[in-house]
Amino acid sequence: MKRRTFPAEFKREAVRQLDVGEKSASDLARELGIPRNKLYHWKEELDSKGEGAFPGRGNNRRSKDRLSAENARLKQELAEAREENEILKKAAAFFARDLK
Repeated sequence: MKRRTFPAEFKREAVRQLDVGEKSASDLARELGIPRNKLYHWKEELDSKGEGAFPGRGNNRRSKDRLSAENARLKQELAEAREENEILKKAAAFFARDLK
């Protein structure tokens, strides 16, 4: 059996209807065709994460591009920091030799 997925807007609307309270959670879940505990889980996630709730499957192309760009930037930054560290080590060794 294939796992069912629901769009973020569907989840937000379900939680909104639950918050309005015109129907019991059981009736609302039955009407939407979902288990009641899933409705409560969506509410908890929306309450705790706000706009960051329901991000999707995580394979958003823009998200991957953004992570890839950040990864490249961090690699460049690390290479520069390593180079600076080597320069400082050589300078420290040079000046320490003069003190002897």
